[in-house]
Amino acid sequence: MKAKRQPAKNPPTEIKAASGCSLQRLVRPPRYWLTPPELYDQLNAEFAFDFDPCPCPRPDGYNSLVVPWGQSNYVNPPFLHSDATHGGPAAFARKAIAERDDGNTSVLVLPVPWSIGLLMAAGAEIRYGGKVRWLEVATGKPCGRNAPQVVAILRPNDEVSDRP
Repeated sequence: MKAKRQPAKNPPTEIKAASGCSLQRLVRPPRYWLTPPELYDQLNAEFAFDFDPCPCPRPDGYNSLVVPWGQSNYVNPPFLHSDATHGGPAAFARKAIAERDDGNTSVLVLPVPWSIGLLMAAGAEIRYGGKVRWLEVATGKPCGRNAPQVVAILRPNDEVSDRP
C-alpha cells in the first residue's frame, strides 16, 4: 500500500519571473540554532569570551554589526543570508576583521562545504587561494565569478609527521 503524501508545512509560493515562467520558493520563517554547550565550553575555556554579538533570543531591533564588540567574542552568526536580518556570514566575517583591527579577538563558528570539512578532518593544509579568475576552455576568457578559493594540500602521512 502506498503511503499518502503529507502536505507541506510551508507551502511554496508562486513567483512570476521576468520571462513569464513561474518559480516556486519555499516560504519559511528564519530558524535559529543554539551552540551545543560542549563546543561553547571548550572554546570559552581557551578564549574567555566577554561578548556574544549573536545572542539568542536577539532583542528587537538589535544589530550586532553596528555596535562595538568585546575583547573576546563568540560569534555564531546566521549561516544563511536569508535567515539574517542585517547580514549573513560574510557581513559577520567583515565585522570580525574590523574588530581584529581594533585589537579584539573573535571566534566565528561557520559552515564549510562538505568537501572542505572532509579535507580538514583528514589533516589537509588549507591556504587562501585568492580570487581566482578561471578561464573558459573554448574562449580563454575569464569567468565572471569572483569568489575566493582555497587550496587544500594533502600530504602522505609520513610527510605530515616529519613537518615541524
